[in-house]
Order: sequence, then C-alpha cells, then structure tokens
Amino acid sequence: MDVLWTVFPGQDPAKLLEKYPHRWLLMHLKDLRKGVPLGSLAGSTDLKNDVALGTGQVDWPALFRASQAVGVKYYFIEDESPSVIEQIPQSLRFLESLEW
Repeated sequence: MDVLWTVFPGQDPAKLLEKYPHRWLLMHLKDLRKGVPLGSLAGSTDLKNDVALGTGQVDWPALFRASQAVGVKYYFIEDESPSVIEQIPQSLRFLESLEW
C-alpha cells in the first residue's frame, strides 16, 4: 500500500487494511500536505504535496495500529518531494516519537 495514493482519492488506509487483512505485506509511507483536497481521481499531485511524515493528513497512530494487527512486515519511507533532504530526518524523528 502506498499511503499517499490511498489518502489522496479519499480513502482511509487503516480501514482498507482492516477490510483486506491478508493483502498487505509492505507499505510505502508518504504523507499528503494538509489542505490538499481529498477525493481526486486525477492520478497525480504536485510533488511538493509529499510532506514529512506527521505533518500532513494521515492518521499515523490509527494506520500503524491497523498495520500491526494485519501483520504488515515492511515499511519504506518514500519521499519524492524536492525537499527530501530536509524531510527524511523530520520523518525519522516523527516515527521515533510515535506511540500507538
């Protein structure tokens, strides 16, 4: 599951994990900038909308609770933004501080 591309069209990634519990082995962790309208089926968004984990629209505690419950084994931070060098350390700090 690519989290940003699940959230962008208006879906809840935690609910999809629960609905299809045997489908997910790995996840691409990406966050979508706050204020970007959800529900688009355009298939693209500006790369600047790919923000550091924890600063966007994803409910990470709920997502990690669900992913742990269904047995997701591998997580990959995927940051395609032009600010990737600054954002990866932010994302790592966020993940280290996260409790669920």
